[in-house]
Amino acid sequence: MSMTSYSGKYDKHTLSTLKNKLEQAGAKFMQPQYTEFQVRLNGVVATFYTSGKLVVQGANIENFLEEYLNIQQSPKTYANQATLALSLDEKPYPHIGVDESGKGDFFGPLCVAGVLLDEKQAKYLKELGIKDSKKLDDKKILTLAQEVKKNSIYNTIHITPKKYNELYDKFKNLNKMLAWGHSTVIENVLAQKNADFAICDKFGDEKFILSALKEKGRQIQIIQETKAEADTAVAAASILARAEYVNQMGKLCSYYEMNFPKGASDKVIQAGHEFVSKFGMQEMRSVCKAHFKTYQEFI
Repeated sequence: MSMTSYSGKYDKHTLSTLKNKLEQAGAKFMQPQYTEFQVRLNGVVATFYTSGKLVVQGANIENFLEEYLNIQQSPKTYANQATLALSLDEKPYPHIGVDESGKGDFFGPLCVAGVLLDEKQAKYLKELGIKDSKKLDDKKILTLAQEVKKNSIYNTIHITPKKYNELYDKFKNLNKMLAWGHSTVIENVLAQKNADFAICDKFGDEKFILSALKEKGRQIQIIQETKAEADTAVAAASILARAEYVNQMGKLCSYYEMNFPKGASDKVIQAGHEFVSKFGMQEMRSVCKAHFKTYQEFI
């Protein structure tokens, strides 16, 4: 099993020795903002942040870790260390947070948001009570979304159910489609202001996002974390994504003069049967995510 990412602390005392070894190996050196340096060598990118954090990404990074950092551990240990990376609070600003809403809802769109914050903006929004949107009701989310928009650089997209089903038929994989959505909002934020890295919740291999970004000519470091909403920029993105979902669902309900419940519960199935009786099965793909098992209830 080969690993594609590793996170950990480094000792600044050994930094000069490590730098010499990498120079002798012909590594390409860069110095993005908030880093001691970043190197590229044999398909591996290693970033040494001024905070003391090290992030290594690329295919088959075991050789790099062993040769240059004297780390000889099992894939299981790598995975544990990646999970036990530095606290999200230690990640330097400015950075982009990305999150989505509607992924688990049978009815309605998939909405994705990206928010770029500097340290001052993040502190202000955190004091306002910006946190994971799943912990807030819709009314509070809509109010906080206005504050996020006034105090950040952001972008939101919504993928209508009809478009969602077309994309899913194309990608045949939800993680690839999420990566497409994440990369799109990252690109749109970067078009307004540059940033060195973006943080999002871990939903699959980061190569999906990196590949989508590369196709658009952008280079940015992607950091995927479990429970990434602990980061203020990601929490702000989760609020914008949910606010967009709430707004789009309101439009859908008004257009069809129906109530579409969230989630994938028995109420959702009841609403689905009501919809089919009124508008027919062919119209169903315009309001739902057809790859859900729930869809089979109506065929």
